[in-house]
Amino acid sequence: MPVGKFYKLESLMLKKRLIPILLLKNGRCVKGVNFKGFRDTGYPLTAARVYDSQSVDELVFLDITASKENKNILFDYVSRTAEECFMPLTVGGGVRTLDDIRNLLMAGADKVTINTAAVENPEIVQESSCKFGRANIVVSIDVKRIGDNKYEVYTHSGHQSTGINALEWARTMASYGAGEILLTSIDREGTMNGYDLDLIRQVTDMVNIPVIANGGVGTLKHLVEGIDIGHASAVAAASIFHFTDQSPIKAKTYMKVAGIDLRGI
Repeated sequence: MPVGKFYKLESLMLKKRLIPILLLKNGRCVKGVNFKGFRDTGYPLTAARVYDSQSVDELVFLDITASKENKNILFDYVSRTAEECFMPLTVGGGVRTLDDIRNLLMAGADKVTINTAAVENPEIVQESSCKFGRANIVVSIDVKRIGDNKYEVYTHSGHQSTGINALEWARTMASYGAGEILLTSIDREGTMNGYDLDLIRQVTDMVNIPVIANGGVGTLKHLVEGIDIGHASAVAAASIFHFTDQSPIKAKTYMKVAGIDLRGI
């Protein structure tokens, strides 16, 4: 039996999800633009409690510092959040080994996301999927547009180019056993100008696993577009909840009115 809760892929494909993302740096929540210029947005556990009270479908913790010391802080936050909150947790940042994945699942994570390590060692996706269950493994793909309809995968928190075609990489990761893809447009991240809908639609139409759209939400309409136009299985957001008066409750109500079949509403 895999460690952590097991979610069937079929159930993930049915109802859509709204997922706040919390970026952690040195034990605090931060938010930037295009993966730089970070500013403090508060204490992780406080934010998690607020999101839990607003019945979000899931919460993503991503540690962007990912040092050994910060891993210990991350494990503590995951454990305490899992004890206090009922929403599923997806956790990533500095995940490089099967032991890292096991430890996060044992700390209370429901799913673990792998980014840089998947590029450096794609076999970790196959191995972890077999060992812990496909539905517990998320591959995070950070993408920059490098030309007309051309997208490249970046690693190390969006700072290192790889030369890898993002669309081909998404298909490869699905074939390697990823249960889900967290797709982030670096160009749109933190801008609040809307998702890169072309990128999202091309990836979602190419793979047969759920895709979480991330990067660029500034209005509630953008969330609807991510699903209706981008064909995403879930929409993730951060800045809209940090820097505007919008909340997950308002967002889910708006999405429901727009005809989106959401989980938990």
